[in-house]
Amino acid sequence: MSIPEPYPELDELLASIGEGGRRMAEIEAGEGAAGNISIYVGWPIDFGRRFPLSEPLTLPVAAPALAGGVVVVTGSGRRLRDIRADPESALAVVSIAAGGRSGTLHTSSRRLFERVTSEWNSHLAVHDDLVGRTGTNFHAVIHAQPRHLTYLSHVPAYGDEAYFNRRLLRWEPETILNLPSGIGVLPFEVPSSDALMAATAASMRAHRVVVWSKHGVVARSDRSVTRAADRIEYAETAAVYEYMDIVAGGRAERLTDDEMRAVARAFDVVTERI
Repeated sequence: MSIPEPYPELDELLASIGEGGRRMAEIEAGEGAAGNISIYVGWPIDFGRRFPLSEPLTLPVAAPALAGGVVVVTGSGRRLRDIRADPESALAVVSIAAGGRSGTLHTSSRRLFERVTSEWNSHLAVHDDLVGRTGTNFHAVIHAQPRHLTYLSHVPAYGDEAYFNRRLLRWEPETILNLPSGIGVLPFEVPSSDALMAATAASMRAHRVVVWSKHGVVARSDRSVTRAADRIEYAETAAVYEYMDIVAGGRAERLTDDEMRAVARAFDVVTERI
């Protein structure tokens, strides 16, 4: 889908990024400077007053579907919890040039980072793939490090995507309703590597949340930053229940397959995960 007119202005977009960062900190998914957020915006926005400094930028991966639009992205080493209080210090606006191989980096004099997030290549690749395939004029991506999801990704059995989903989707009706395509699970790849970038873009074609094993998760939304944050929260809540059950010795009854199917039918949710 696309965002309809009247389009959100820059202040609203920055506020939404700040709210997403705040929520990740609240659920302990963004310790220190961990995590990053970006949004693609396909309509004109006036960012010159708040981000007046500019310099040429070569993109780490070609993003032709984003040409003519902008990507607002967190700076490397900035804390997600601090974005809301001072977005100019933590964010940059990248206007994407024709062809999608270069752009212009727009920042503020209050900028407190040398470069944008180290996961910039994965953010760009996911935006470009989703925008290119769907034509949406807005797309949000969040990387965070929620504790229980990250812990489970260290347990070998949970590296199997089918097993992982079977175990996590059984705890609350809300999980299957909000993550009907389930959660993607990728093996460990070196952060910011081309291998991680390619695997993430491919997995996010089918999923709204993807686990980076031993590293964290990535979530996306074509509606809002907070919707992407919600998806991480739903997945992390399921992981908390799963962890609690492991610690308790597997004593919980959990939702049965029939109960999960009944929920899906009642809310017209199409899913292949049950």
